[in-house]
Amino acid sequence: MCAIVGIYGNDNAARLASLALFAMQHRGQEATGISSSCDGKIHTIKNRGLVSDVFKESALQVLKGNMAIGHNRYSTAGGDSILDAQPVFAKYKLGEMSIVHNGNLINKEEVRKDLIDKGAIFQTGMDTENLIHLIAKNSKERLRDRIVEALEKTIGAYCFIVQSRSKQFVIRDKYGIRPLSLGKLKSGGYIVASETCAFDLVDATFVRDVKPGEMLIFSEDYKEPESIQVFEAEFRPCAFEYVYFARPDSEIDGKNVYKSRENMGKALAKNDSDSTIKYDMVIPVPDSGVPAALGYASESGVPFEYGIIRNHYVGRTFIEPTQEMRSMKVKMKLSPMRSLIAGKSLLVIDDSIVRGTTSKRIVRMLKDAGAKEVHFRVASPEIKFPCYYGIDTPNKKELISNNMSKDEVKDYIEADSLEYLSVDDLVNAIGNDRNYALESFDGDYFVKE
Repeated sequence: MCAIVGIYGNDNAARLASLALFAMQHRGQEATGISSSCDGKIHTIKNRGLVSDVFKESALQVLKGNMAIGHNRYSTAGGDSILDAQPVFAKYKLGEMSIVHNGNLINKEEVRKDLIDKGAIFQTGMDTENLIHLIAKNSKERLRDRIVEALEKTIGAYCFIVQSRSKQFVIRDKYGIRPLSLGKLKSGGYIVASETCAFDLVDATFVRDVKPGEMLIFSEDYKEPESIQVFEAEFRPCAFEYVYFARPDSEIDGKNVYKSRENMGKALAKNDSDSTIKYDMVIPVPDSGVPAALGYASESGVPFEYGIIRNHYVGRTFIEPTQEMRSMKVKMKLSPMRSLIAGKSLLVIDDSIVRGTTSKRIVRMLKDAGAKEVHFRVASPEIKFPCYYGIDTPNKKELISNNMSKDEVKDYIEADSLEYLSVDDLVNAIGNDRNYALESFDGDYFVKE
């Protein structure tokens, strides 16, 4: 669930890329990097840490030129080595190139083994490096043709930006699983980014979403990006973007994330099965549970309150790579409003339950603070299946709803009651005019090797 950005045709390309990455920090906190092209050479700076820590003024002074690509890392493939940070740079027959990638390639191991058998030497554990080798080993004279043939051997969810010394190539997989949008900078040039929330910070106007299966080519040959439909579209955008990953002020493929989450909360309230339970207040698990909690409160008439306060200097817990780090961050991030919740019956809204450990800590924290009852409501369906398209749920054993019934989950997290959103209600909340990727909820692995 990484963030990627490309800036083309602006002399402040690297600075604008860093601002866009800052706006999309929620999509990855492990590492960040930017490559810029200037005078026929590509310069790259990347490191572990947040955007604000890595891209100080001294770093941006090095990254000159009117085009740049950038990346925030959230690991689903590879390790925590600095070598596994992006962009990935290489020199090859046609010159130099740098690549950023958001997604997950499900046939990465087979492709890597074949490349190694043919003599390739890998420097990282990332699936992104597969594309570098496939492009470099190709004999076509144009980079665009090499990219297309490399993608024909690539299966999975992906948004790639490939930067040469003078051009940028933007590609979205034929399913459009991961989001990618095109904008026009008011100061000149174009921006492509994982989320539209990046556009506001760099003063860009939304143009359109990159189409599933489309390649955009930015070059001096055209005033506007050249568009090529490389693969026939089979649109299946990821529903979990609307549930959790995207920032609420983003528009993902024409759907407002905030409104979708608010609708999820309203649907939860309409279909709450136990009407005998009386709540004193609806409280969200901040921040991703806030819009759904507001929707629930609006539909039910129960007052909305901030019963849990978040420390915003602590990052997102779900995208931390280890359970130990996730558990520690829950303690650091969330604090109960004791004077507000003591002796009260609480209706708590969270966006999802994945492993259950965070939910358990939240319920226990609220009861330790004096809550009389904690009724847990989840603004998404039960996550029963691992996702192989870029979300860090690779193992069924880690998914609590795969191993326990709803009542068993309720007892495990120590809640007084538990309800989930249905799959149909989730689809209707986002908008039932398209076929979503719902594999985490229904086990439909539509991307086939």
